[in-house]
Amino acid sequence: MDFTISPRIEDYRARVARFVADEIMPVEERAEAWDAHENIALDWLEALREKARDEGLWCLQLAPETGGQGLGRVGMAVTYEEMNRSIFGPPVFNSAAPDDGNMMVLEKAATPEQRDRWLAPIVAGAVRSSFAMTEPHPGGGSDPGMMLTTARKTDNGYVIRGRKWFITGAEDADHFILVARTSDDPRRGLTAFLHHRDDPGWRIDRRIPIMGPEEHGGHCELVYADMELPADRVLMGEGMGLKITQMRLGPARLTHCMRWLGLAKRCAEIGREYAANRHGFGVRLSDRESIQIKLGDLAMGIETGRLLVMKAAWALDQGSFAKKEVSMAKIHVANLLHKAADVAIQINGARGYSQDTVLEWIYRYARQARLVDGADEVHQMVLNRHLAEEGRDFWRWEAPGG
Repeated sequence: MDFTISPRIEDYRARVARFVADEIMPVEERAEAWDAHENIALDWLEALREKARDEGLWCLQLAPETGGQGLGRVGMAVTYEEMNRSIFGPPVFNSAAPDDGNMMVLEKAATPEQRDRWLAPIVAGAVRSSFAMTEPHPGGGSDPGMMLTTARKTDNGYVIRGRKWFITGAEDADHFILVARTSDDPRRGLTAFLHHRDDPGWRIDRRIPIMGPEEHGGHCELVYADMELPADRVLMGEGMGLKITQMRLGPARLTHCMRWLGLAKRCAEIGREYAANRHGFGVRLSDRESIQIKLGDLAMGIETGRLLVMKAAWALDQGSFAKKEVSMAKIHVANLLHKAADVAIQINGARGYSQDTVLEWIYRYARQARLVDGADEVHQMVLNRHLAEEGRDFWRWEAPGG
């Protein structure tokens, strides 16, 4: 692959970087701009979103005919990293989970009528969305084959019954993609449905308290108590639910990594700045070999993550499923984010443990990275399966005609 980005992508990267520095990061410093769940308050968010739209920085991930800029996965990797220099960055550009992944899967899988009804309002920023798949034990989590929520077919459509939990953004969402079991077929037993907040027969049981700051709408437990949906709410056809989850979760895992790299770089930035200005025992911190080793190792880890993410993004743009590449990026960058926050806090000492910087916010947020969209161990097993199947070809270089 060629690591030179196009002039168009570089233009978007520079514009996003300037917008984050000039418009978003100053908002982080204003206490009144924070909501009760440690995210950007919605009125402040909407004002920034309007500016992003005006500057043509809206929905960079989507095709122009959908309302985006068509940057592709490589362009997303470059710009998403810049967006998340600020903890408030991604939602300003309509590039935050779960809307990000939901928009991309609806763009590919929905009918024209479904795109008009279910996708267009998310693209416009008029509504938020959620992806309802994960279930409490003994239901499906990383293994969708364990799913217990059922969709029973009737003369008029389907009746949904079951329970979901840790559904990101559900409290603020209007549009939902719901995955339920329609048969016991191991490959065609799941079906994806579209439903609205106002559809009867379901409820939010609770917003689950978590360790770290929350996305808008939190992480919720949902109960479906015989919710009736018409047949036109099926996404991509009955039995295609597993395909929908694969289409959505692979790229979504990678976009998480793109954003987390921005946060890791922010940690390194705060650590370097403090080390350059803090003196102790007559020596500047940045002149101490121990600090230089920490920052040098962190810089290498970030660059390793960028290369893994870019290879996966490039493979996706070439039409590959990039399963190995995405799993490797997910494992490395999730662990890197936690390490970056930890190192920066250690360098900053008590200041890092305080709320005078965003480091403690990132540290608490980072612990979920090794769990969401597949725990480390799940992705390690995926890689081992590829290794068992491919042997030495696991590390092969792609060649023309190969």
